[in-house]
Amino acid sequence: MNLALTDPFILAQDYPEALTGKLRSGHATCLRFNRRGDFLASGRVDGTIVIFDIETSGVARKLRGHTRQIQSLSWSRDGRHLLSSSQDSKCILWDLSDGTRVRIARFEAPVYIAELHPYNHLLFVASLFEDQPVLVDISGTVPIKRRLPTAPRRLRLEGEDINEKQAAQDAKQSTCVTIFTSLGNHIIAGTSKGWLNIIETQSCAIIHSTRLCAGVVIFLRLTASGRHMVCNASDRVIRTIHVPDLSKIDLNIDDINVEVEHKFQDVVNRLSWNHVAFSSTGEYVCATTYMNHDIYVWERGHGSLVKILEGPKEELGVVEWHPHRPFVSACGLETGRVYLWSIVTPQRWSALAPDFAEVEENVEYIEREDEFDIHPIEEIHKRRLDLEDEAVDVLTIEPAKSEFEEESFSMPVLLDVGDSESEEEIVAVGPGTMRRKSPGEGREWMNGAESGESGEEQETTKRSATNGTKKSQPKMRKR
Repeated sequence: MNLALTDPFILAQDYPEALTGKLRSGHATCLRFNRRGDFLASGRVDGTIVIFDIETSGVARKLRGHTRQIQSLSWSRDGRHLLSSSQDSKCILWDLSDGTRVRIARFEAPVYIAELHPYNHLLFVASLFEDQPVLVDISGTVPIKRRLPTAPRRLRLEGEDINEKQAAQDAKQSTCVTIFTSLGNHIIAGTSKGWLNIIETQSCAIIHSTRLCAGVVIFLRLTASGRHMVCNASDRVIRTIHVPDLSKIDLNIDDINVEVEHKFQDVVNRLSWNHVAFSSTGEYVCATTYMNHDIYVWERGHGSLVKILEGPKEELGVVEWHPHRPFVSACGLETGRVYLWSIVTPQRWSALAPDFAEVEENVEYIEREDEFDIHPIEEIHKRRLDLEDEAVDVLTIEPAKSEFEEESFSMPVLLDVGDSESEEEIVAVGPGTMRRKSPGEGREWMNGAESGESGEEQETTKRSATNGTKKSQPKMRKR
């Protein structure tokens, strides 16, 4: 019914118009929609992961296991598993059916970004801080890590060798971002020297390298089809790239060509870009700006700027586009709020009745000749029976027909007051009594994780503190 009340021309619009709402549960640092688009995962600065329900704007689940800021989030294809990477040098695979940790992979360096395989949720690739990227297999209890090369594959003529200076420069490079292709047979990696490496997943060998820019490749993201890719680099230029078909049986690695389609930049203000994202169809590219509160939206086909979304009075960080709707979410860097942009749809009340007409000003109503005639009761009863012949089923929920028929998992929503949106500021201390929450309350698990105490040691400490038997530190006396 609500869909019928909206203007069909507005429904055909492919990009959002204005800021329509915001979500809040802690200080958010990264966002990611699942493949269906009904849930939004938010990683917080304290290591907590919050799953928002898009339809109700409420908190569906909270996951606690990290002790530092969340760097990236990656959903599995069926939406049941979620991979989180953090600055605490850990990656955790979560099972959202019950909120448990399926696997935990620890590294020797903080994780830049981690991405799940598109068809295997027990395989992911991770980029590490000042270290080589790794391909991690967590199908067993002990993660199997395979290091990926970073030095680009240079084309050289017959008999030509790479000089020592060039080899030393290639050795200094580090991989900043790694993602899988649409089928997962290859990995695309961006380096700190502007190189783009295509790595075969099975052999972990670089089959093609190309130089995109002279700066750092900060972020890479594929469209839903996997045919196009957007690249954000430190040279203040956003590039859309055509990804070659790497699934051919007779693929010749020497014939691989990575073409840059369009370059988006602000020539006048020379703005830097914090984060970029593709639209649901891949026709638009949006980006948040450094030291600015606007979101720029370009059309990829013509390479033209179509919209500047005005946001709140704070700088925006990570931006994500809904996988099916003209709906954009971004998190603020100062407050950590999650802001939402969508289309403002004016309602058409003429859709309520076929003979209803909207008028701009009052008009004199002329009644029909038979409008107030008295009809027999039998005729009125017959009309009611005719209207009741069509049985309307309002209880059966039919699944929407889409290309995601394999996604049968539905996350159970926890109806708990503790998981509500207001838990950060106000808590219940008794029946009808509320108080403001202290800043450090509710983080005892984090302190125990940092100090290395086990659960029994924490319980002993709490019990002794409650009984008043905890030893106090001796005070220094002044002479």
